[in-house]
Amino acid sequence: MSSHSRFIRGAVILAVAGVAVRFIGAIMKIWLVRIIGDGGIGLYQMAYPIYSTLLAISTAGIPVAISKLVAENITVSDYRGAMRVFRIALLILTLTGLVISLLLFFTADTIVRIAKIDPRSVYAIMAIAPAIFFVTVMSALRGFFQGQQYMLPTAASQMIEQVGRAVVSLLLAVALLPRGLEYAAAGAAFGTVAGGFLGLLLLLPIYYRRRPAFMKQAQAQRRTNPQAVGQIIYRIFSLAIPITFGSLIMPLLSLIDQLIVPGRLKAIGLTQQRATALYGQLTGMAGSIVYFPNVVTLALSMSLVPAISEALVLRNKALVRNRTAVSIKLTALFSIPAAVGLYQLATPVIVLLFGLNNIEAGYALAYMSWSVIPLGLYVSTTGILQGLGKTLTPVVNMALGGVVKAILAWYLTAIPSLHIGGAALGSVIGTGLAAVLNLYAVARYTGWRFRIGELVLLPGLSVVAMAAAVSLSYRFLISLAGSLTPEMANGIATLGAIFIGIIIYGIALLFSGSLTRDEINLIPRIGPRLVELAERWRLLK
Repeated sequence: MSSHSRFIRGAVILAVAGVAVRFIGAIMKIWLVRIIGDGGIGLYQMAYPIYSTLLAISTAGIPVAISKLVAENITVSDYRGAMRVFRIALLILTLTGLVISLLLFFTADTIVRIAKIDPRSVYAIMAIAPAIFFVTVMSALRGFFQGQQYMLPTAASQMIEQVGRAVVSLLLAVALLPRGLEYAAAGAAFGTVAGGFLGLLLLLPIYYRRRPAFMKQAQAQRRTNPQAVGQIIYRIFSLAIPITFGSLIMPLLSLIDQLIVPGRLKAIGLTQQRATALYGQLTGMAGSIVYFPNVVTLALSMSLVPAISEALVLRNKALVRNRTAVSIKLTALFSIPAAVGLYQLATPVIVLLFGLNNIEAGYALAYMSWSVIPLGLYVSTTGILQGLGKTLTPVVNMALGGVVKAILAWYLTAIPSLHIGGAALGSVIGTGLAAVLNLYAVARYTGWRFRIGELVLLPGLSVVAMAAAVSLSYRFLISLAGSLTPEMANGIATLGAIFIGIIIYGIALLFSGSLTRDEINLIPRIGPRLVELAERWRLLK
């Protein structure tokens, strides 16, 4: 398999797993909302930004550093060096994960008091604390496999982690609900611990099964002077510290929402319970849906770090530019229609997923839908910049975006006519600034150039066709299903409109020339067959 095909194959594997993981997560969130309501989901979501922030600190960007350094060592056939990097990083992550898990558990009360959030969220924070240890150790193993551009273990562990999390979260939420909403939210949060434990349990046997073959290659290589432990630690942290700041940015943005949004909602006269419920609609419902389309860009980002690092070691600038162009184009082709479709079907999607009782969250989703585009571009370009070793650049860019987001969230959320929509709008603008700055940096460091026709105009025409099809098909299907219950009719019409929209968009991409024969051929296994079908139906230019 060629290096380029391996990169695409890894991205596809992670994307497929990501879609499945997000789907399972969405199903879990749907049932969780129906079990504990928007108030309970608000308490559940209050634990998550704290958990995510401390998880980013405990991993310290080391998994990405492992991936990059292992890839660099393997490219020059230094398997001993790759294993040495992994062992040192694993020890660091195991110790930090354990310490931070214990700190979070025993200081949960203090965190709640300092942050001035709903006191009932303390149980969810304590319940989720042990997950940091399991996920931190698991992230080290994933980084080791990704450095070899072997993405299957990461994909499989993501699947088992999410399934375990979903099952345990729902069972405990149901079991603990009679004791109170705060206990049900804590039970749901503990599902993250179970998922992390199961994911780690899957990765360990895979590692030990592959280890002998890896060590055989290490023993067969010519003996060289190994890098000193201090040098390896320095290299790990020189890469990891900027990545840590980058990893902290997204949880910190969530913390901004947590610290600003409920307070500003109360400032315009809403009660604590009402503010918590609206916060749950923004983060637990609209936010979870908006992140779903970005599974493709997350997969690309994870594949790009070792792939770009490999191209750099080989000093192949053309390969760097090519992989950059492919990743940004794929991001645009997925994120633009996803944003438009979510905006069009904001309320129907909320009703489909969370029921008529939560129809109000469609308002937040309509605003949040537009963040799909800048978030996708930011994630994929961050993977490129990390692979180039420019780990601090995306951190600075998102920090600037975060400042803009915080200012706008403070001001816009307190406008009564906007309320929770103001917080969503602040997120869109702040993330948009970070994405634009990242794109400029990528162009500067790789020589890639933004082609408006290829990335905006041609996909834009296809999106217009898709949007028209979605609008017409939803209206037609809802009228046909008028004799059913409102939720059933909406479900059929929404799913039908999404399916038709995807088909029309795909055909329009081929007709417009947005997708070329060579690009389709890059898709593992099914690419050549898709080309044959497209040529048979005369869809390719």
